[in-house]
Amino acid sequence: MNEIPHHIAIVMDGNGRWATRRFLPRVAGHKSGLDTLRACVRRCGEIGVRVLTVFAFSSENWNRPAEEISGLMELLAMALGREVPQLMAEGVRIHFVGDRSALSGKMRVGLAHAEAATAGNSRLIFNVCFNYGGRWDMAQAAARLARAGEPITEQTIDRALALAHVPDPDLLIRTGGEKRLSNFLLWQAAYAELHFSDKLWPEFDAAALDEAIKDYGQRERRFGKTSAQVALSAGKKVA
Repeated sequence: MNEIPHHIAIVMDGNGRWATRRFLPRVAGHKSGLDTLRACVRRCGEIGVRVLTVFAFSSENWNRPAEEISGLMELLAMALGREVPQLMAEGVRIHFVGDRSALSGKMRVGLAHAEAATAGNSRLIFNVCFNYGGRWDMAQAAARLARAGEPITEQTIDRALALAHVPDPDLLIRTGGEKRLSNFLLWQAAYAELHFSDKLWPEFDAAALDEAIKDYGQRERRFGKTSAQVALSAGKKVA
């Protein structure tokens, strides 16, 4: 396989549409999407990805039907109990990233327990963005710096963001055919390579992930430099 990105971020879009096309309740799509996510975590560990960050529930998703929100919360509670032993077995460390104030006390305890249980793992860092938004992230970082009396610079904001414990994503994938960030990692994705898949999230399998990584491996990452400068820094001959 071509160059493996250190950090992959995914907008897992299309669960509801997948269910609707099958005349199922939308929450059935989220349940199927959990199976896809489990397989994706496993594949990332197998091929050497070190960080996986997924957009599980945005701060805007509270506007969805109450039945769907309730189903998502129940699914998260179920997953916390069922998935942690598997994450332990695969050496995965989980972080939940987002505003926890809107969650129930029981849910907050469950998130903290999963994080503590997997804290010693190092094969793959798995960030689950739940009740997260890129604008919220930047606002909370600025507020944290203001409370501490620190200057607001690119460097201090970077250290105060919710994903400060990992490097910025190299590859950002969005499934479901849409081509937008939808308030996901607005700061961190500044130089991420973007890959858009028409597959709905429950249909996104290991082969689709491999295809996204292959696409990533064919990109030239310049970070503001010219192609000639990139080639020189890589020790390649420039014609």
